[in-house]
Amino acid sequence: MHRDDLLGLNAFMAVAEEKSFTRAAARLGTSQSAFSHTVRRLETRLVVRLLTRTTRSVAPTVAGERLLATLVPALDNIGAELASLSDLRDTPAGVIRITTSEHAATTLLWPALERFLPAYPDIHVELSIDSGLADIVSDRFDAGVRLGEAIAKDMIATRIGPDLRMAVVGSPDYLARNPAPQTPQDLPAHRCINLRMLSSGGLYSWELERDGRELKVRVDGQFTCNNTRMIVQAATAGLGLGFVMEDLVAEHLADGRLIRVLEDWCVPFAGHHLYYPSRRQPSTAFSLLVEALRYRG
Repeated sequence: MHRDDLLGLNAFMAVAEEKSFTRAAARLGTSQSAFSHTVRRLETRLVVRLLTRTTRSVAPTVAGERLLATLVPALDNIGAELASLSDLRDTPAGVIRITTSEHAATTLLWPALERFLPAYPDIHVELSIDSGLADIVSDRFDAGVRLGEAIAKDMIATRIGPDLRMAVVGSPDYLARNPAPQTPQDLPAHRCINLRMLSSGGLYSWELERDGRELKVRVDGQFTCNNTRMIVQAATAGLGLGFVMEDLVAEHLADGRLIRVLEDWCVPFAGHHLYYPSRRQPSTAFSLLVEALRYRG
């Protein structure tokens, strides 16, 4: 295989994944014009069009899809072999890419990385913070972080945090003007702050449970947001009731800025887990990071 073919294949796969020459070029640290020229040279040598280009998007052709189906697993295997070579170094090294939610990143990953990274200067970690549910295989992440109940059975999962619990909260001012709900059935009469789900685009139905009875309640209100920290701010400002992770509002509850309601309808659930494909052979660097994140409570 010609060296230029390897460069072209790498460029083609980046464009197919990013669906953009601009983003793909930025990802690989080259100019867009040079990047586009590399892909065109590959298509010329193969005498087949691999990408369909429009003014708004880029997508693989039928031939491109066929090539991708071969390239992705092949390059994954090569990447794993290259990563394993770092195990022969005197010090652990490698790049680890993780997709995670903002909550897990700020409460679990960063506190661990703040200690881990100075101890291993040749290990590089990239966090992609996204509330959507990324496909770690197709998006070429080494691992992801999700709540325990959301992890596919074919993944290896390591618990990295304690059980979690939700909280329904409102400001003293709001609850002075609106009687506190006594049951979930009272929520439709309240102004509630909705969470827009990035993965589905729909509104999150509040999941409540007591004595084994589970309820999903659709709420309504004046304000909707896709960020839970902003929901905490809105609840503190008196815009309505919010439904957020308990640890996000612990200080607000302690100092009286927020008041908790329906506490007996919020039961603990499985916390965050780091997960990765079962077929992956972990490198020394990856194994060290897993151990640094492992929950020991």
